[in-house]
Amino acid sequence: MPSTRATPSASSPAVATRPSAKGAWWQVVAALLWLPQAAVIAWGIEEINQQAAWSTLAKACGLFLALGLLRALIDGYGIRRAFAAARAHTQQLRLQALQALAQHSPLHPQRPSAGLAASVLNEQADHITPYFARYTTARTKVMVVPLVILVCVFSFSWVAGLVLLVAAPLIPMFMALVGWRAEAASKRHLQDVGNLNQFLLDRLQGLASIRGLGAVAQVAQQLASTADQLRANTMAVLKIAFLSSAVLELFSALGVALVAVYVGFHLLGQIPFGSWGGTLGLAQAMFVLLLSPAFFEPLRELSAVWHDKAAGVAAEQALLALQQPGPQLVGAGDGHPDSAASANKTTAAALTINDLSFQYSADSPLVVNAWTATIKPGERVALWGESGSGKSTVMALIAGLAAPSAGSIHIDGQPMDARHADSLRQGMAWVAQKPHVLAASLVDNIRLGRDIDDDTLQQAVQSAALGPVLALRGNTVVGDGGLGLSGGEALRLTLARAAATPGCRLILADEPTAHLDAETAAFVRQGLLSLAARGATLVVATHDPLLAACMDRLLSLDGSQPAVHASDANTVAGHAIAAGSLA
Repeated sequence: MPSTRATPSASSPAVATRPSAKGAWWQVVAALLWLPQAAVIAWGIEEINQQAAWSTLAKACGLFLALGLLRALIDGYGIRRAFAAARAHTQQLRLQALQALAQHSPLHPQRPSAGLAASVLNEQADHITPYFARYTTARTKVMVVPLVILVCVFSFSWVAGLVLLVAAPLIPMFMALVGWRAEAASKRHLQDVGNLNQFLLDRLQGLASIRGLGAVAQVAQQLASTADQLRANTMAVLKIAFLSSAVLELFSALGVALVAVYVGFHLLGQIPFGSWGGTLGLAQAMFVLLLSPAFFEPLRELSAVWHDKAAGVAAEQALLALQQPGPQLVGAGDGHPDSAASANKTTAAALTINDLSFQYSADSPLVVNAWTATIKPGERVALWGESGSGKSTVMALIAGLAAPSAGSIHIDGQPMDARHADSLRQGMAWVAQKPHVLAASLVDNIRLGRDIDDDTLQQAVQSAALGPVLALRGNTVVGDGGLGLSGGEALRLTLARAAATPGCRLILADEPTAHLDAETAAFVRQGLLSLAARGATLVVATHDPLLAACMDRLLSLDGSQPAVHASDANTVAGHAIAAGSLA
């Protein structure tokens, strides 16, 4: 059967539309208004030199203030437009990254850790807004404003224009050399920030184990070493930023100084050449002198936001890296749910698996190879095999947590595809080896946002023996990842979730008794059997021979078989009797 897996082109990272440059062009217009302002200043100085009337000076001042007010209004409007477009672009990139993370299958081999993803989405993404709001505006000004000023200066003095023309290319050349190092340093800095957040989150989640093993000192030393590395990379970025600013100030100061020297000596008659057809007047000389610093102003502004560019590019690449192609959830927003398949059904589900195969990528080996099985409604089946045989992968494929590379899965005749996945998952209950517990109350962790009435909730709590824990905690918020709950209590919570699933017709349990003590494992076995006895099909992936012996049938993925001793027969029979009474 042809592969149902998404093609690389379909799952490749989406690139957000670049923000509008209208805000940048409004700021360019505001910057160019300095030319008439400079002309008004030069004209005013000429009138003062000629001892003009106060009314003429008042006109010059009024015109200068009017141009300044107009320039401020246009510049403010452009800044608002630029920041609004940059914020919208940042939010678009964030949304794309969140959607990609939500669609990533748990089987995704390059799925980023929670700490790294949180750092990229919350902290690093904030660098994109100043990059597009300030750097792109400064770059647009550099491409337009110096050229206009250069034309104006050349129209009065070819010497002054030549000085600016020679000094201008040196600045971008040296800034580009510095900028290459700045971009690499920013990438290392942002990567270190993400690694530190990931390190902290992992150690906080395992704080109880760290204390129990007496490894607090070692973890503290690792944290100090990681923080020192982050500090060193931060200082490296700052050193490069200061270096680029120093290079700009050096050449811009030399350019302005040479123009000022030329204008001064030209007015004194010491340098009579350099103008077109005669000497410069006072107004013309002042106009050229006032435009010289403005010629370097866009370059100075570009230097000031050069670090924003390096950090923004690194952050944008980090967001796009969260969208790495790989196994995707089936029906994760890429299909239209079938209303017919979502009809309420009370009978146990039937499974048909034909030639099922799966591999993480085209270059990786097959984890499951052409596996076929049929499971009848209400049947209790154990998937058996050695570690790495693909039991957990088969369970994930049945739940639609990834699309098979080849073959098909049908539940009650409905294929597990984008059209039917959401509706088919509504009748499933998942019991994981390591259940994820949200930072919420026990009741909210059982509901999971589902519409569950109080009677059903109470029955689920009783069936999972969570009553004493719920009475003790009440509405107290449980720590993220189950902090504050024991392993047995977390598994009881998972059983309560499954018991509260409305219209549960299929129960999938992945290694539910692994790493449990005998008493807790026995309770989990009884709980699973009691859930199945209510009229649901049970599929269990397990290494537990006692749990496998409780099932109606065993499906081996690698040909191996469990060994159940005769002394365990009474235990298995006891589980079956207890499950029947609980049901």
